[in-house]
Amino acid sequence: MTTIAAPRNAELAEERTRVRRWSVARPLLYGALVLCALLTVLPFVWVLSGSLRGLDEIRSDPGAWLPHHVTLDNFVRLFQTEGFGRFLVNSIVVAVIVVAGNIVAASAAGYALAKLDFAGKRIAFGAVMAAMMVPFTTVFVTQFVITVDMGLADTLTGIALPGAALPLSVFIMRQYALSIPDELLEAARIDGAGEFRIFFRIFLPLAGPAVATITIMSFLFSWNNFIWPLIVAQSTSSYTLPVGLAATSQAAAHVTDYGLMLAGAIVVMLPVLVLFLFLQRYFVQGVAGTGMR
Repeated sequence: MTTIAAPRNAELAEERTRVRRWSVARPLLYGALVLCALLTVLPFVWVLSGSLRGLDEIRSDPGAWLPHHVTLDNFVRLFQTEGFGRFLVNSIVVAVIVVAGNIVAASAAGYALAKLDFAGKRIAFGAVMAAMMVPFTTVFVTQFVITVDMGLADTLTGIALPGAALPLSVFIMRQYALSIPDELLEAARIDGAGEFRIFFRIFLPLAGPAVATITIMSFLFSWNNFIWPLIVAQSTSSYTLPVGLAATSQAAAHVTDYGLMLAGAIVVMLPVLVLFLFLQRYFVQGVAGTGMR
């Protein structure tokens, strides 16, 4: 009996030690998480506070966290700004093209790279990985020349197309596709299903978390993109929201209207936050699924 009880007592002692260590580490962990959350939220709080203050108050006390006099004048002036509605519609159109392109292209490419055998498969995946490592600043001149040669300069299509098939989206979909059992697809092939039917009827419904991840990331890329629309859009009719806000925030005598700019930043952030709130559960699942293999 003694020889049997000794290992059991050792296990209980080890378990009590782990519980004591966790009871000490848990407050430290929670404290670190709260601190990181505060550091992340503070800039958003300051932007929101600034958007509710007048321009004179911002200039007199730019570091204040709370407005002395709350006003919605910045938002009123923002929506009354000439061209704001057009900038908003342009951003929505470009974002829809980018998101739709990424969902279609990345899903097809990710499925092919993960589940199909074809010549040059490893080379194709290597090209995707290489494209992820190339900075945008090294290729935007070439992209601009190609866009001009195709007659897409100063068009919403020209702004959207370079982001319609992001390498990161292909990588995420390919990694998630690897987690789907091959036996499931083989069973469908044995039953006579073709690759297109397998892709649309089996793969895409199972890849919902990865699709949600691609939707959020591509929308964020398109919605916040500033450099490329600034280069391609040669007239205000093609400005997206970030470019249009940067142009209209310059008041007379080239003085920046910070209140208008901060109100615009809030308007730009809201669609991204709403989209993430709706898709956050699938987003977490998609990110976790990309690391399964």
